Amino acid sequence: MTGPLPLLLAGLAFAAQAYALACWLAPFGACTRCRNEDPLCRFCDGTGRRVRLGRRAWTYLSRLHDDAHEPDRPNHREGR
Repeated sequence: MTGPLPLLLAGLAFAAQAYALACWLAPFGACTRCRNEDPLCRFCDGTGRRVRLGRRAWTYLSRLHDDAHEPDRPNHREGR
């Protein structure tokens, strides 16, 4: 392949890996709604920290995978 496409794909792959690493190391980001100024913020419960979008997606996909591969235990996630 020639041209800028391989460089663009490599850059996107690097950015995706960097974001995945950030979600793994620090799953919480700053709340953009209240900026830690509103103790009654319903998005972060007043903590000023929210779960990152990538971490929420990873959790959803992980649970979806686990539920699909646990057919004998339909309510195995009831405690969460």
